[in-house]
Amino acid sequence: MTPFRAVLFDFFGTLTTAVRRGPRHAVIAQMLGSDLETLTTVLDRTYYTRASGMFGSAEADLRFVCDRMGTRPSDDTLRDALAARTDALRAETRLRADAAAALRAVRDRGLRTALVSDCTYELAAYVPHLPVATLLDTLVFSTEVGECKPAARMYLTACERLDVAPEECLYVGDGGSRELTGATEVGMTAVRLAAPDLHQHLTFNADAGWTGPIVASLTDAVTMVDPGLRRHPPRVGPTLPARGCDRSPVTVTVRERTPVRQDAGRD
Repeated sequence: MTPFRAVLFDFFGTLTTAVRRGPRHAVIAQMLGSDLETLTTVLDRTYYTRASGMFGSAEADLRFVCDRMGTRPSDDTLRDALAARTDALRAETRLRADAAAALRAVRDRGLRTALVSDCTYELAAYVPHLPVATLLDTLVFSTEVGECKPAARMYLTACERLDVAPEECLYVGDGGSRELTGATEVGMTAVRLAAPDLHQHLTFNADAGWTGPIVASLTDAVTMVDPGLRRHPPRVGPTLPARGCDRSPVTVTVRERTPVRQDAGRD
């Protein structure tokens, strides 16, 4: 019998394939009176500040970004740019081919599911419209909690909503934001998804040196709650380079995590 009563999933790079900003952001930068390089730099440096929900809304977030870029678009232009950005992020979100099947397999075994994601306000706007939305029992966003992973509140909020103890949870993530360390520190079992496409993934504060279990797909992660399905046991140790790939993961190290108006850090 499985020791788990719930499985918690990260979103970007876990339920989705690798995330990279697409060409639409160049248009958004132009709408805001800037250029792509400046916009990208500000988005990266302020990621954790904005993902902590400090500004209260997506519009306020984007206005903050404009302030950091030194631009002052009109309110109408800002709203148009925000709509374009939400559309861009949704277009860049590609669910893994086995995401829905994995979630369904977990639920079919009587376990509950949760999404636990560091994100800005745009994600909350489109996740409910994704095919996996009905397969998730609760959605936990950093903008709502007021902290980002690996803060304990991100994981414990999911536990409270699912009415489970941390020790009864399996956490599945690609390792960004030191999420695997955070999950284990509150008592969960964590497994790292090391899918081959993640060498292209935009990652902040990766869980470098992870020595826990590692799987290559969400389908393999499900075997941790039902060993009878297991074809290959999870391997343990540092993540190895994806076969056939000679590129390292796209990683941005962000040292400042305190949610204050300072440069801090995705999207």
